[in-house]
Formats: sequence, structure tokens, C-alpha cells
Amino acid sequence: MIKQFLGIINSELKDYNRRKFLQDLMAGITVAAVALPLALAFGVSSGTTAAAGLITAIVAGLIISSFSGAFYQISGPTGAMAAILISLIGKYGMNGIFIATFMAGIFLLLAGIFRLGNLISLIPSPVITGFTSGIAIIIASGQIKNFFGIEHFTGSFFDLMKFIGGLHIDYPSTIIGLLTILLMIFYPKSWGKKFPASLLAILLSTLAVLALKLNVPVVGKIPTTLIPQAHLRLTEINLQDMKTLLIPAISITVLGMTESLLCGASAGRATNHPMDNNQELVAQGIGNIFIPFFGGIPATAAIARTSVAIKAGAQTRLTGIIHALILLLSMFLFAPFMTHIPLSALAGVLIMTALRMNEWEAIHFLFKNKLKSGMIEFFVTMIITVIFDLSTAILAGIIVGFLLFILKISQIEINSSQIEPERISQNHHEVFSEWTVIYISGPLFFLNSSKLKQVIDALPTNTNIVLSLRGVPMIDVTSIKLLIDIYSVFHEENRQIVFASMNGKLKESFRRTGLINLVGEEAIYPSVNEFLLDLVDKKN
Repeated sequence: MIKQFLGIINSELKDYNRRKFLQDLMAGITVAAVALPLALAFGVSSGTTAAAGLITAIVAGLIISSFSGAFYQISGPTGAMAAILISLIGKYGMNGIFIATFMAGIFLLLAGIFRLGNLISLIPSPVITGFTSGIAIIIASGQIKNFFGIEHFTGSFFDLMKFIGGLHIDYPSTIIGLLTILLMIFYPKSWGKKFPASLLAILLSTLAVLALKLNVPVVGKIPTTLIPQAHLRLTEINLQDMKTLLIPAISITVLGMTESLLCGASAGRATNHPMDNNQELVAQGIGNIFIPFFGGIPATAAIARTSVAIKAGAQTRLTGIIHALILLLSMFLFAPFMTHIPLSALAGVLIMTALRMNEWEAIHFLFKNKLKSGMIEFFVTMIITVIFDLSTAILAGIIVGFLLFILKISQIEINSSQIEPERISQNHHEVFSEWTVIYISGPLFFLNSSKLKQVIDALPTNTNIVLSLRGVPMIDVTSIKLLIDIYSVFHEENRQIVFASMNGKLKESFRRTGLINLVGEEAIYPSVNEFLLDLVDKKN
């Protein structure tokens, strides 16, 4: 793995020159401009602090970018991660988040070492779309408190329903939040390439708070240090806490793995440079092991910042490192100013982020084409994400997807018909009348094998049958056992059953289970026509 990583670095830095460095520098500055307001906002929305979000972006940018599986990956705090942290911090406290992040880092590192990077392919796309929409709902509903400037609101989706009934808002906060949203909606895209709308909104709203001396909730003190008072210490890690925090750590791991690999897959298609999934998991693991010791929250690769890096012309992983250094410089230079950023402005940024993070094209595709199974997976995952948690939602989505798939492939078509004498001979009508051909199309297994038994039981008791298996790609043990039972009944009743048109895999299954030995090789035919010709020859 180390040799492979060094190969990636060598490929990136080959022919590196001043022009490429300047491109990395400009891309890093551009990404930092986008990342700064998001880092502050996600820090607040996670239930921690704006400073924690900023520190996470800095440390993730320095460490994860250095070891990443692709040059374009930009990591930091994300909305999805903030959404699950808000429910964890109330239960386990800040120190619990630190330990869970540390554990998640170890899990991610091990996942990369044991090459589990391709497990993401096991998650159906409607499940990913559903949990993304669920996360968006959680993020948006979680901003009600800061957006309206109210004090007694936990931010949960159910509290939102109660809150709407008796709306008591702080008007200056609400106006700032609304203006932030309007600015981000109507801000020209061409301007956004030079100066992000979110950063401008936060800058203007902060200046307004200072100039008008508005009494609105603000971010509060931003420490000018990378190691604040609240951070993880080695002495605070113990086995009992690790046992308690196992499930939260797994949730963080699953989300970190999912977001980072999806981000890499999307960016890899855009740049035509596929990401090394396992190396990316190693990088995410190393980053999240160290981040809590600096007082940060879990980090993952972020699609928004990564896409900005690509569009800004990023050439190497130096873009991510430079963006982190710019954020570090901003913390030292502008901490007093950032202290006065109104929380409602950050809430406005997050509401727009939640709106835009929905995979609208994927949702439109599902509903436009009326893909029922995909729609069910989407809604189940989205609802469970909102009501329960991400890990439960993804697991439920995968299970629902699997069950729907099983039900779909269990749809088997079975048709029976009398043999038409004109197909072979006009002179053997009496011989053919004793036989019925049963055509099966679809996999034959435990969910649908009873249908075959029903068709056979419905035939006259003096009928012999030919089972045409041309359309059967696979068969399971339950169905083979059924065929053995049917043969036994036919044998006792002095009736015949033969098999035609089976593929090699089916024939091998018949042989291994003893079915061919039971019925005899003479009861196996390449096709129905071959059987009919043989039947005519025997009668002649």
C-alpha cells in the first residue's frame, strides 16, 4: 500500500512547475473562501462551536489532503456529519464526540488497510439519494433556532412541528437569515467563481451587526490557537467509554466512508482520474484519529469543496494543503471579526446548503420514470434517517432494496401447452396427446417453486410432462428437492417426466444433487424438439 501511495505522489508531482504551483495556489485560495463560512456553519450546527468546525477544516486539509487517494479530494466538516453529531453531543457530550471520532478514525484506517474501499458499491443509489435528502431535512430543521433567533428550541424535527404552532421570533435575526438566503439565490453564478455568495453574505451581515449594534445571537469567541481548551487527551480514553461509544463511532465511520467514497467517485468521473478508494480510507482514518486531539469534529471528503477545487484548476494535493493554511491564517488574523458573525446568517447558509445538497436529478429520474422499487428505497431511507439515525437508515435501505430485488427476480413465468403434432409428425397424435410441455422462464428458487407445483398438480393425472428449462438461469436446493419429490410421485403413478434445454450450470446442479442419477441420463434432452423426435423414433 505504501509503494502504491508513493506511486500516486510521484505521478502527481511529475513535471510539477511554477505554473502548476500557481494554479494550486489560486485553487487553494478559492476553496478556502468557500470552506470558511461552511466550516463555521457546520461547527455551530453540529452542536459544538464555530471554532471546532474551523479547526476541523484546517487539520483535515493538512493531514487528509496529504495522504488522500486522489489530488482533488478536499475534506472537512460536512452537513451530513453535523446532522448526526447534533443528536450525539446531547447524549455523550463533547468528550464523547472526541472519543467516537478517534474510534471512527481507527475503523476507517483498518477499512483502508483491509481494502474495503469497494463496499460502497453494495449501497443502492436510491438509498444514497434518500439518506442525502433525510440529512438535508435534519440540517434545515436544525437551523430554526438560529434562523429565528429563538432560545428554547432543541432543533429536532419533532420540535419543529410543535414550534410552528406558537411562533415567537427575533425579527433582526430572521431578517438577516432571509437576506442571506435571498443573496445566495439571486447571486450571479459568474460572480460566485470570484467571490462565493455565502462568504459575502456572512461578511455583509457581520458588518451590519457591528455598524447597527444589533443585539442578535453571534458565533462568539474564536480562539487563535489550533489546540483549544476543549480537546481530546490520551488519558481520557478508556475501555468503558469506547464500549459505550461503539455505535456512535460506527455511525461516524459509515457516514465518513460513504461520503468520502461517493465524493471521490463523482470527482473521479469529472477529472477522468479514478481515486484509490483504499488509500482514501487510510487518509480519512489518519485524519480523524488526529482531529479530536486538536478539538475538532469528524471530517469527511466534501463534494461541494472538492468540485470547487476541480473547477478552480487544482493540479495536486497541494490545493487542499494550501486551503488549510489560508484558513489557519484567517483564524489568526480575523478571529476578532468572526466573533461577531450572526448565527442567523450561518443558518441561512446552511438552509441553502441543505436545499442544494439534495440529488434533484436523481430524484427526478426516479419519479419521472416511475421506478417503484427505487422510490420505495428512497422514501424508506429518507424517513428512517429523519426519525432514527444514518446507520439504521442505510441498513434499512439496503435490506429493503434486497427484498425488492428478491421479489422482482422471483417473478417467474410458467406456461403449459399440449404438443402440436404438426411440429413433428401428423401420424402420432395419440402419442403426443399423453404429453404436456411446461415452459419455465425465470430463476427457480424457494420463493416461486410452489407455483411450479401448482401448475403440475393442475394437470390431468395421466399426463406425462416435459420441463423446458431454457429460460431458467439458476435453481436452488429447495426447487431441486421439489423436482425430486415430483419425480417420485410420477414414478409411483407410472408417469414420466423429462427435462429439456437446461444450461450447463443447471445440469451440474442436477448431477451434484443426484437428480440425474435418479431420473437417468436418458431423461435429459438438449431441446424439446430433440425429445419429440426421440419419442417418434421409439414409437416407430
